[in-house]
Amino acid sequence: MKPPAFTYHRPATVAEAVEVLADLGADGKVLAGGQSLVPVLNMRLAAPKHLVDINRLGDLAYVATGAEMVRVGALARHTQTERDEDAFATLPLLRRATRSVAHPTIRNRGTTVGSIVHADPAAELPAVLLLSDGEVELASAAGSRTVPAAEFFLGPLESALRAGELAVAAGFRVPPPRTGSAWLEVSRRAGDYALCGLGLAVTLDTDGRTLRSVRAAYISVGPTPVLVDLTDAVGGQPHDRADWAAAGGLAASRVEPDDDIHATADYRRHLVRVLTQRAGRTATAEAIRLAGAGEGSDG
Repeated sequence: MKPPAFTYHRPATVAEAVEVLADLGADGKVLAGGQSLVPVLNMRLAAPKHLVDINRLGDLAYVATGAEMVRVGALARHTQTERDEDAFATLPLLRRATRSVAHPTIRNRGTTVGSIVHADPAAELPAVLLLSDGEVELASAAGSRTVPAAEFFLGPLESALRAGELAVAAGFRVPPPRTGSAWLEVSRRAGDYALCGLGLAVTLDTDGRTLRSVRAAYISVGPTPVLVDLTDAVGGQPHDRADWAAAGGLAASRVEPDDDIHATADYRRHLVRVLTQRAGRTATAEAIRLAGAGEGSDG
């Protein structure tokens, strides 16, 4: 199928883009990578009257790593995010999750921020943003605002982005010292949406042995990515005696998957339990390595 008719706009600056979006209101839709939007248009699941193509806004094609945040501009492709060495050294989970996004061809064109704004509960990057206590920067003709990840995802394909706003960047918070991470997911075929996936972060105490904090964000098991603090299950335990089965049980009790043609809710809960245990051990091993490499101070 082909998309319904629309009017095409191609602004040259962010200021021009937000002016156009302000004029269009709810009738306007932003086009960046188009890897989610174009199929939706072709299937006529959406019929915006206007498309605002932001691909001329080259200043938004960046990945910038600072002391507190890894910031990704609205035109940074998945491949740019994936290959950025500074971002990987600071927040390895971002690369690990991005490599699970669809196929290389999709990652060559799709954008990190576009995936976040699309708010698909089966997508990887919203979960990474949530787990990292990140934020989304929004611009409009009236000004700008920053929305924390915990407030950004409202439901399936529904975010806090308002009519007339442009998501200009996403910020992923840098983890504390001695934090290891892991990304795991299970899908029917490589590149398919995950039946269940998670990013998990383990932070060790200053002794390099005790689990201080354990958190995980899950995909495909609820209407939005689901953040679960697993510290109640394993916090304070020595890393070599952590009860990861208890952590998996806690996580399974906090998700609300549905039955569908791909998997039952019970099977998805089973995956939550198993993947939590595997990811917990993997992330802990990395945290131990980092602690041994000198990340022993919180200063």
